[in-house]
Amino acid sequence: MPRPQEFDRDQVLDAAIGVFRQHGFEGSSASMLVEAMGIGRQSLYNSFGDKWQLYRAAIEHYAAGEIAAHLAALKTGPRAIDGIACFLDRVAASAQDMCLGVSSICEFGTTRPDLSAIHDRCGKILNAALIERVRQAREEGDLLPDTDADDTVAFLVSTLAGLRVSARAGADRKTRAAIARAAMRGIR
Repeated sequence: MPRPQEFDRDQVLDAAIGVFRQHGFEGSSASMLVEAMGIGRQSLYNSFGDKWQLYRAAIEHYAAGEIAAHLAALKTGPRAIDGIACFLDRVAASAQDMCLGVSSICEFGTTRPDLSAIHDRCGKILNAALIERVRQAREEGDLLPDTDADDTVAFLVSTLAGLRVSARAGADRKTRAAIARAAMRGIR
């Protein structure tokens, strides 16, 4: 009978996220993970099954935090356009912390249905919130009356991914902030 879990699951997942962010799934060894997580190899396997199950748990944990932060940013400010700007500013400011979601898409694309399901579910939540804010901004007169919400959201989500990939390629915070400002000019 396995011993009961003796660690904080969120803490060890956060540690695993750090390793996976830096090295990807393939580049992360079990020894790197157990060292970062501060647990034994057997605890990793007893608690998560294997490296892939740990990776999926890390993606789920990371996605939940990112979606919550995105939704909170979108609700910022007195007008919908303020929330959209805050959302982009948040991504630009934090993009130096490699995005596990974007990294997993770059590493696996759509080849892993279990990952695709996570990305699709989170994408639907984010897209719905963005569509709502774009429509509100249009109704408040901050976007042109003929602004297509779906097209605008596709642009914003692509900008989010581009900011994160740019950061990984070395774009500094000033450059990322300029990209976010240009995106805001682009939707107006």
